[in-house]
Amino acid sequence: MSTPDPVRSAPAGLTADPAIEPRAESTPESPAESAPVRRALVTGASTGIGAATVRLLRAHGWEVVATARRAERLAALAVETGCAWVAADLQKPEDIERLACEAQAAGPIDAVVNNAGGAIGVDPVAEGKPEEWLTMYERNVLGALRVSQAFLPAMRQRGGDLLFLTSTAGQATYPGGAGYVAAKHAERIIANTLRLELVGEPVRVIEIAPGLVATEEFSLNRLHGDAAAAARVYEGVAAPLVADDVAECIVWALERPAHVNIDSLTVRPRAQASNTVVARDS
Repeated sequence: MSTPDPVRSAPAGLTADPAIEPRAESTPESPAESAPVRRALVTGASTGIGAATVRLLRAHGWEVVATARRAERLAALAVETGCAWVAADLQKPEDIERLACEAQAAGPIDAVVNNAGGAIGVDPVAEGKPEEWLTMYERNVLGALRVSQAFLPAMRQRGGDLLFLTSTAGQATYPGGAGYVAAKHAERIIANTLRLELVGEPVRVIEIAPGLVATEEFSLNRLHGDAAAAARVYEGVAAPLVADDVAECIVWALERPAHVNIDSLTVRPRAQASNTVVARDS
């Protein structure tokens, strides 16, 4: 009896596109294809950097479990890439428990990409809305914490990578950004502390910190759906980063030899020198 292709099949709760063609069988003449297939979990995978990372990992031969809240987006991504997916709200511990169970049912997870997060509002500190700050902390900090805790026990036994997609906001502040800056500083500290606590164990802890990235939803969500204001964030910048640029950094870091750990990689467009210094066409 033939064995089902691991990308086309999914355990209960995971969904993969049945129309995706299986990968070609590896042969002795193709040593790269004969290497064990690695499996990754990508959070916040329904759009932007998360979706771009799923696409690139799949192009590099990884099996991927994509997760986000919007099932319809994940289903479309599965049709496009052949990834498996689990819809989950990372602000709900019970969803993370289910995610960990379903994602690992088909095999161990070799890399967790903590990409879910986002910013809300640009109020100065004096006018900041505590409920928005709390939501940002939940999404950027506690979500990454809970996901990492859910997958870390297995990784400590067999090895793996925890990658945190932070931001240059986690390195320096700027007016109107305190809530998001505080959350990203906290997420960065989780990564830095984990690296100290896990030294000598077979787990790499990686941080990728992007600067100005033009994606379809980040600024739109931050500015409460104001499309004109969101467009002005990138106005006059000749070439801001795009999601694919950051995905390239993520996959590059994950594919370094096992003894190489990319502690922290900051990536900005050439037009940006800091969070507040950006070259714009007049």
